[in-house]
Amino acid sequence: MGYAHEYADAVLHRGRVPMEPADFVPDWPDGPRRGKFYPGAECYALPDGDGRADAPVRAGLLPRRGDGPAPAGADGPPGGFTLPLLSAMLKDSYGLTGRRLGVQANSDLSGLPLYPHANWSRGTAGGGGLYPVGVYWASGPSGPLTPGIHYYDVQRHAVQRLLTGDVTARVREALGKDAPAEALETDQYLILGVKYWQTAFKYNSFGYHVVCTDVGTLVQTWRVWAAAHGLRTAPVLWFDEPRLNGLLGTVGEEEGVFAVVPLRWDAGAGAPRTAVAGGPDPAVRHRDAERSRTVIAFPTVLAMHATALAGAADRPAPGALAPAAARPVPSGGTRVPLPPPAFPEVPVRSVLRRRRSSFGRFDAADPVTPGQLSSVLAACAATSLGGEADPDGTLRQVRLYAFVNHVRDVAPGAYVYDPDAGDLALVVPGPQGAFLQENYFLANYNLEQAGVVLVPTVRTTAVLDAVGDRGYRLAVGTAGAVAQTFYLAASALSLGAGVALGFDNVSFVEKLGLAGTSEAPLLIMPLGNERPRPADFRHEIA
Repeated sequence: MGYAHEYADAVLHRGRVPMEPADFVPDWPDGPRRGKFYPGAECYALPDGDGRADAPVRAGLLPRRGDGPAPAGADGPPGGFTLPLLSAMLKDSYGLTGRRLGVQANSDLSGLPLYPHANWSRGTAGGGGLYPVGVYWASGPSGPLTPGIHYYDVQRHAVQRLLTGDVTARVREALGKDAPAEALETDQYLILGVKYWQTAFKYNSFGYHVVCTDVGTLVQTWRVWAAAHGLRTAPVLWFDEPRLNGLLGTVGEEEGVFAVVPLRWDAGAGAPRTAVAGGPDPAVRHRDAERSRTVIAFPTVLAMHATALAGAADRPAPGALAPAAARPVPSGGTRVPLPPPAFPEVPVRSVLRRRRSSFGRFDAADPVTPGQLSSVLAACAATSLGGEADPDGTLRQVRLYAFVNHVRDVAPGAYVYDPDAGDLALVVPGPQGAFLQENYFLANYNLEQAGVVLVPTVRTTAVLDAVGDRGYRLAVGTAGAVAQTFYLAASALSLGAGVALGFDNVSFVEKLGLAGTSEAPLLIMPLGNERPRPADFRHEIA
């Protein structure tokens, strides 16, 4: 067993045994930026809009099992991505789309009216609202810009040119000859780098876990957005990471490269293929200007980076994840049937713009309907990151538990969702509100007021046994993808939602009888209707 097993165990028990350094206190005034800053780099504004603002989200939330061609009936462009489409996807997913000033129960409320502490909304959820993922666009000759490496500047919705020249052949070499065909047949790539300090300054050693979740949320937003437009995205997770760090001019111990997302470009007969010239790889010379005067390298984060790097290019064979699949739900027992899942014809852009955390605004007087619960559960159960270890996206890695408080015609209790039967199987009868609240660390949610609290589990250690320590990024990233699907499903149904990392995981293992199954509860996700007529601020008309 590698170090990732030890780290996974520490994360599971951190509610009872704090992770080192246990006495760490964040220095908030000296915190990093929420994004990178490249002074002096040329900046190019991206276009607004793509002409497909009405693309329905349903195709992305309830895809066919499998990661194959775009769903039938999604009338997207026959080719691939264009600059307007890519611009819209970046804006809708990670760009700043508004300012959050609603009255709610989170601890940052008092500072939100002050511009230096403003909280800007994005379509993608981020652990602690820190957003440490940097998006680099490696573009070749088939693209609309001069070939090179560009960084997505979320504040200005623009790209900064960091390097001029086609390096996409080197990206393909770093991915390896055994990479998925779609990764080797294009010259357009989105490279996801994670700046560890941007999250570790708040979460210290737990920060590595959080950034794995953040990568999953962003990749899943792209998958849902692309499917709604008749396109497809799938991440590559195994590759020569040090070589890509070299191209980006970043230090691996400070910024890990977690994923590469190939883009099929609308370039007619196919992307031009360039050969790798001799000599050393070029490298970005621009450097991120760090805001923090003191940057701490946490040994646990460095150890997790090192253990993931050790097998970075050892791509698992298709089917390698099968031993880590979610356990099937046994037949029999007390069952509660649910209606078939269904989502309204809501545009994906509207769903992403409305996504938010409810933070204490749940209203138990207005229960969730069985149809709403069925739709959210089905969407979450269908979620898959895809990737090399599960190229068809057919393997279910996540099991979903539902702690029902206020769902119409469903008795309170803890249930497990059976995605094949589309129903709930009772695990623990009776009200669960007191248990939920006692095992939640913060005061920004009254979990008993939520209609239901979903708990996704992943067999984390089984994933590590199947594909090695780099699989930790996949396992936790999958949980992040489920969290993003949950938010988007709730938004499409006009329900309130939240996702939390701060709870006693072991208590949920004990309550649900998961000892010996390798199932790890990684998130709690409350869902419900919100109180009517909330106090909010319309920033766009101020």
